[in-house]
Amino acid sequence: MAVTDPSPVPVPAPCDGEARGTAAHDSAVHEGILRRQSARESAARTYARALPIVPVRARGLTIEGADGRRYLDCLSGAGTLALGHNHPVVLEAIRKVLDSGAPLHVLDLATPVKDAFTTELFRTLPRALADRARIQFCGPAGTDAVEAALKLVRTATGRAGLLTFTGAYHGMTAGALEASGGAQDVRVARLPYPQDYRCPFGIGGPRGAELAARWTESLLDDTKSGVPHPAGMIVEPVQGEGGVIPAPDPWLRRMRAITEDRSIPLIADEVQTGVGRTGAFWAVDHSGVVPDVMVLSKAIGGSLPLAVIVYRDDLDIWGPGAHAGTFRGNQLAMAAGAATLAYVRENRLAERAADLGARMIGQLQSLAKEFPCIGDVRGRGLMIGVELVDPEGAPPAATGGPDSPDLSTDPLLGWPTAAPLPAAPDLAAAVRDACLDRGLIVELGGRHSSVVRLLPPLTITDEQAAAVVDRLADALAAVARTSHS
Repeated sequence: MAVTDPSPVPVPAPCDGEARGTAAHDSAVHEGILRRQSARESAARTYARALPIVPVRARGLTIEGADGRRYLDCLSGAGTLALGHNHPVVLEAIRKVLDSGAPLHVLDLATPVKDAFTTELFRTLPRALADRARIQFCGPAGTDAVEAALKLVRTATGRAGLLTFTGAYHGMTAGALEASGGAQDVRVARLPYPQDYRCPFGIGGPRGAELAARWTESLLDDTKSGVPHPAGMIVEPVQGEGGVIPAPDPWLRRMRAITEDRSIPLIADEVQTGVGRTGAFWAVDHSGVVPDVMVLSKAIGGSLPLAVIVYRDDLDIWGPGAHAGTFRGNQLAMAAGAATLAYVRENRLAERAADLGARMIGQLQSLAKEFPCIGDVRGRGLMIGVELVDPEGAPPAATGGPDSPDLSTDPLLGWPTAAPLPAAPDLAAAVRDACLDRGLIVELGGRHSSVVRLLPPLTITDEQAAAVVDRLADALAAVARTSHS
C-alpha cells in the first residue's frame, strides 16, 4: 500500500519518563483526572486500577500521558490495535467516510462501506469456510459475537449443551461467562485444555495432549458420562486470559475430527488471536483446521468497536430478527477494519509477527536462565506470556503423599522430572508496576494472574522490540533485588 509503517516514533529512553511542558501543571492535570475517575466510575474498573495513567496522545507503539511521560504500549487495547495507535491507513479510512457525507448509523442496511469490509474479510478467511460462509454483524463487543455463536449452534442443532475448556475466556455477558473457565453451569461441560508447563495430567507435550483428546472422546461416547450430545464446542486456538497457552496443532485437528464425526459444530473464538496476531492471519491457519463458526472482534474493527460471526451456510436457519443489535452497523469501524485487514494482508504482517515473535520469545527464554522467578515463556507470534513463579516455594506434590512412589521420574508415565513451582501473582504484579515505572505497559493473565502478557502491535520495529525486552529485564532485576533485600 502507499502508506508505510508509521513506527519511526522516537523510542523513549528506559527511564521513568521526563515531563514535557510545565511538570507541576501536567502532574496536577494527571492527578485530577485520576481522582475524578476514582470518584465517579464503578468499582468494576480494571485496567485503570493497575495502570494509573491518563493517555492524551498516541501513535504506533507509543502512548503519551497527561503528565508528559511516554510509554511503550504492549497492551494494545487487549490485542485490539493490530497496527498500533492512530495508524495513517486507519485515520485515512475514517476521514474518507466522514468527508463523504455517508450515514454513520444504518442498523443492518447494506452500504458500500459494509460491502468493502465484508469482501476484504472473506478474502482472508480459510478458503473452505469463505466459499460457503455467511456473516452476522453483532453488537459492538466480542462477547456479543460469542452470544450470537452460541445462539446460532443451539438453534441449528436443537440442542442446548456446550463443550468448553478449562481456563477459557469468552466475554462478560451471561452466555459467554457460562462458557468461560470460572463459571458453573449444568449445560456446560468443561474439558481439559492441553498445556506443557501446568499440564492437568502432569505430563505435558504430545502425551498430555493425547490424554486430553481421549478424555473428550470418552466424555462424549460414554452414555453414562452425564454429558448429553452438545450443541457445539467453543475453543480458543490460543488461550489469552488463561495465560497465553497455544493449543497444539495436532490436538486442535483432533478436536476438529471429534466434533465433525459427531456432528457437533466447532466454534473458534478468534477475538484476540485474529488478524495476524499469532503469526498466521487466523490462529486456526496454523493447524489447517476449518471451524464451522468463527467469532471475530477486536482487531477487525481497526481500533473501533466491531464484532461478527462467520459460519457455514447450512447453519443459517434462524429467522429474521433472531439476533440483532442497534449498533451492528458501525460504518467507521467497518472502514477502519477493512483498511486494517488489507494492510496486514498486503504487507505480510502475520509473517512479520511470526518472525519477530519467535525472536522475542527466544530472548525472554534466555532471561529465564538469569531469573529463577521465570517459570515458563510461551506464546505464538506477538502473543507472548512470561509466567512468574516463587523460586523458593515447594513445587506441588506429584505424588499421593510422602510415602508414595515418586511418579515424577516414572519413565512409563513420562512424568516431568520437576513439577512447576507455585505461581507468584504478587511478584507478577510487582513486575508489572516496575515495567510501568520504566515506561512499559503490560498486563497480567493466567489462572493465578501470574503471567506477564505482551501484545505489541504488529507494526513494532526491531528497535522497539529490543526496548520492550530490555525494560522487562530491568523490571525483573529491580523486583528481584527488592525481594532479596
